[in-house]
Amino acid sequence: MAIAIRKPDEIAKLKRAGEIVGKTLQYLQNTIKPGMSLKEIDALGEAYIREHGAVPSFKGLYGFTGSVCTSVNEVCIHGVPTDRVVEEGDILGLDIGTKLDGYFGDAAITMAVGKISAEDEALIECSKGALYHAIDSIREGMRFKELSKILEDYIVSAGYVPLRDYCGHGIGTKAHDEPNIPNYLEGKTNQGPKIKNGMVFCLEPMVCQKSGTPVVLEDKWSVISEDQLRSAHYEHTVAVVDGKAIILTEAQAS
Repeated sequence: MAIAIRKPDEIAKLKRAGEIVGKTLQYLQNTIKPGMSLKEIDALGEAYIREHGAVPSFKGLYGFTGSVCTSVNEVCIHGVPTDRVVEEGDILGLDIGTKLDGYFGDAAITMAVGKISAEDEALIECSKGALYHAIDSIREGMRFKELSKILEDYIVSAGYVPLRDYCGHGIGTKAHDEPNIPNYLEGKTNQGPKIKNGMVFCLEPMVCQKSGTPVVLEDKWSVISEDQLRSAHYEHTVAVVDGKAIILTEAQAS
């Protein structure tokens, strides 16, 4: 399947959808406190998205029941909102998608609930740092496999490992589209498609401590590492414009 090249007006629509994601993540990060349940957090996120004119694109996607992926501690991605209450010292992954005027936005953060350990701060910083380092490295003409290697090298050099079998992805008029972008190199860097102006995609480093082998829990959604240790996840949607990447999912000052 060919990777879509988006026109400027399409990128503008993707940015509007993306900005709502960024604002929702910012709102939740400022609102979440110890003692709140994941279902309560999910409801707040859904209401905020709808108040800003979009719909939560994850709700019902592939059968997912929530609007926000809420991943606590050892859960790296796809955590299902439940009655579980977040506590002081937890780390919480929030992954949010929106749909606005037929175009999608998608981003994620891992946040501290109250005060967390220095070890957890470093884990989160690795995921966030890998994301921004990769975005800064994007240039028209490089291959997506080069980008995967950049992500992997950053994660490994910090003493961690990327989660296997899950990846970043294209986005546009579908929530998930071509290409798949692993956080580790498969094959060689001189293989596969090249990055071109107008491409829009999500990068999402998923960082584990000792093992990158994924385990899906009984809820059929939540993904942890087989090491059962805490993990972190960050994501942005980016567009390639004038040879480099611009972030579409940042919260813009209103």
